[in-house]
Amino acid sequence: MIKVEHLAKRYADVYAVNDISFEVHQGEIVGLLGPNGAGKTTTMRILTCYMPATSGSANVAGYDVFRESINVRKQIGYLPENVPLYPEMRVREYLLFRAKLKKLPSRERKSKIDECIEKCSITEVQNQIIGTLSKGYRQRVGLADTLVHDPKILILDEPTIGLDPNQIRQVRQLIKELGAKHTILLSTHILPEVEMLCERVIIINKGKIVAMDTPTNLAIQLRAGNNLVLEVRGNGEKIKNALTNIKSVKKVVWQDKGEISNFTVEAEKGADVREDVFSNIVKNNGIIREMKQASITLEEIFHQITMREQEVTT
Repeated sequence: MIKVEHLAKRYADVYAVNDISFEVHQGEIVGLLGPNGAGKTTTMRILTCYMPATSGSANVAGYDVFRESINVRKQIGYLPENVPLYPEMRVREYLLFRAKLKKLPSRERKSKIDECIEKCSITEVQNQIIGTLSKGYRQRVGLADTLVHDPKILILDEPTIGLDPNQIRQVRQLIKELGAKHTILLSTHILPEVEMLCERVIIINKGKIVAMDTPTNLAIQLRAGNNLVLEVRGNGEKIKNALTNIKSVKKVVWQDKGEISNFTVEAEKGADVREDVFSNIVKNNGIIREMKQASITLEEIFHQITMREQEVTT
């Protein structure tokens, strides 16, 4: 649904986006991550025909964003970070105005507007003047606007910014539901949000893509996927020695807490040592209170990758 090849945007001698390529397939929810100034918003603005690129190509829903921008705009719903609304209009009036601009057939307007108002939880303010609404409600009016013409693709730049925790949960659930019908590319600084919503992530830093995969695969690449965390009752030193001697175990970290010990077991990439760990602890009269694979959060992945790239370029 979205195909980007060698896309670049240059301002004088500075590249906001520098030779990036990626694809977003139909039905995917993909997160675009990066520090401030990394090039996320610039990329989204190019894909939505808001600004031209310096070089490269971008194809959205089968249309070229440079030569077929009108057709591209018909296929997308775009929610910018700062939603441009008409503050003097009432919510329903505004959505009707937007539906007309998007050439939604007159027979469908009322039902589509009603559906979007309900989905975005703005029923109670539908007759209120937009300028009197809180930032959270204005954000939801913007989201309703992106949905009113039922686009194939949603491009959402910080969709939950300004919302309270309850509203954030509602919008997350809505995005999940929309993912069953729409292809979604979203940008956010709330990394747990990406873990909950996105099947793949694209991490961009200083205008370049530095990582692109599922959060699980990124964790494995950073060698967190093969670590085991254990809590064991027994002779800690004896158990540590037994674990160290297991084939494919690279390192054992032992935290002695007396009768109960904590262990982190690092295995070679691709090795599954859980059964060997279990049997060796039992052989040494240990009682396993907990055993789980170590997890790495998307926040840690993001930090490691962006810091690594910064070190390479300095």
